[in-house]
This record gives sequence, structure tokens and C-alpha cells, in this order.
Amino acid sequence: MTVYTVTHHSRYTYSTAVTLCHNEARLLPRDDITWQRCGESQVEISPRPSLSRERRDFFGNRTLYFAIQDIHQSLDVSVRTEVETRGQPFSEDIASPPWEEVLQNLRTDPAPEVIENRQFTLASPFIGRQESLRDYALPSFPPGRPLLAAALDLTRRIHQEFAYDPHFTTVATPLTEVLENRRGVCQDFAHLAIGCLRSLGLAARYMSGYIETLPPPGQPRLIGADASHAWLALYLPHIGWAELDPTNDCMPAQQHIILAWGRDYGDVAPLTGIMSGGGRHTLRVSVDVAMEESE
Repeated sequence: MTVYTVTHHSRYTYSTAVTLCHNEARLLPRDDITWQRCGESQVEISPRPSLSRERRDFFGNRTLYFAIQDIHQSLDVSVRTEVETRGQPFSEDIASPPWEEVLQNLRTDPAPEVIENRQFTLASPFIGRQESLRDYALPSFPPGRPLLAAALDLTRRIHQEFAYDPHFTTVATPLTEVLENRRGVCQDFAHLAIGCLRSLGLAARYMSGYIETLPPPGQPRLIGADASHAWLALYLPHIGWAELDPTNDCMPAQQHIILAWGRDYGDVAPLTGIMSGGGRHTLRVSVDVAMEESE
């Protein structure tokens, strides 16, 4: 078990005054899974909202709605949560069925859980099912290969063949450009792996959260140096969801903290909303993941 204190701070600065805004924040870590438990979140919003409430969205993510009716030229949202992690119950050596068997299971199994998770085989706004993605995935999926081994090979290839480049892509960059140029960030690599799996007919979902950033040996840990992170989870019918991190070529363990999950980034964006006024804006985000204790 590892206990972290996670602090996420976002600050929007506007060129002209905002007279009204309505927002949704997915900044409250999930606390309904066996390998992660969350304490109460401390939320600070400035200016102070005139209305706020929490709900669960379609995917079960904790979603905070708030409205600000005071005129303002900046918005600060800070969330601090203590999270206890135990790591996912999967490892690379866990046996899984051949991928073709899983594919057939997804198509025909009448179990309610399987039917519910078929939605993660479909295209979504940020992730299309494309022949180019299927073609990229196929070398990792020879006939009869166990699904988890094949998916791990796919994410390992992405890690080895793609360069991490925070200046190449934006949220709107198509996956075809990421695939063609072999560049991107964790969000792109998660989208790419999911797109490859869905293009084969398999089920995968987008995972949003944080990962502890360890400093180089002998150097102090930098406050605010941690960042939001993205990875994916692969559905194994009647077994569960196995998480994979192509950016770091690993299966997430205790240092991965789950914030939310969905079909793609659009379902789990940390802060979204509409406003009246504001003009141009700048955004600064600071994330700190501090280990409190370990057992």
C-alpha cells in the first residue's frame, strides 16, 4: 500500500471580463475500485461559485459542477486529495485467452457485463476505427497469441517506435498524424493503442490520472513537476480490465493514480465549461503527487 497526497491546481487568466460561467471538473479521483481508496477532497475555487454540486457521470466518474455569476478575469480551481493505492491485480504473467477467442466472446457472449463493455469496441469522437491502425496492430497479434501478451507487445512497440514530443500535437491532432509522424504525448499514445485495439474489434478504454514523478538520483523532488497522465485499460471478458501504459512501457502499479475513465479524452477532460465574455485566455496547470507513507 502507498499513500499519496495529490494536488491539482488550474488557473485561467482572461483578456476581458467574464460575466458568467458554468463548468464541470473531473478532478476528484475515483474511490470505488478495490485497488484505490480516496479520502475527502479539499476543493478551493476562486471566485467563489454561486452554485456547486457533485454527481457521477455515465462512466461513474466523480464530476463537480459549479457556476460563477460574479464578474471575473481569472479562475482558480485547486483540488487536494489523499489517495491510497494498492496497484492493479494484473501482471504480465497472468494467463489470458487467445485474442481471437476474446474477439468472438465480445461479439456473441450474452452476459450483461460483456454487453455493457461492447461500447468500448466502438469508435468515439477522438478515436476512430481505421485500417491504418489495424495494420499497425496486426504484427503484435499473430494467430493464437494470448490477448494480454499481444497487447503488451503493441504498447511496447509504441514506446520504442514513437518519440515523446510535447510540442508536436494538440488535443485536436488526428491519430493518423500521430501514426505517420511517430510523435506525441501520453494522451496520443493512449489514444493510438486504444484505436489499434478497437480497430481489431477489441474493447479498450481511456484512463486519466496521475503518476508519481521520481527525481534523478541525488536531486530533490520538484514541487509541481508532476503532470496529468494518460494510459489505457484492456477488457478481458469474465476476467477484468488490465491497465497498460505505452508511454512508460509498463503495467500501471501503485504509482499510477486513477482520476477518471471513458471512451477517450473528451469524456474525462479535467475542466470544461462555457462562459460569457473572457476573450483570449491562458491556462497554467500545476500537479503535485507527494508520497506520504508506504507499507
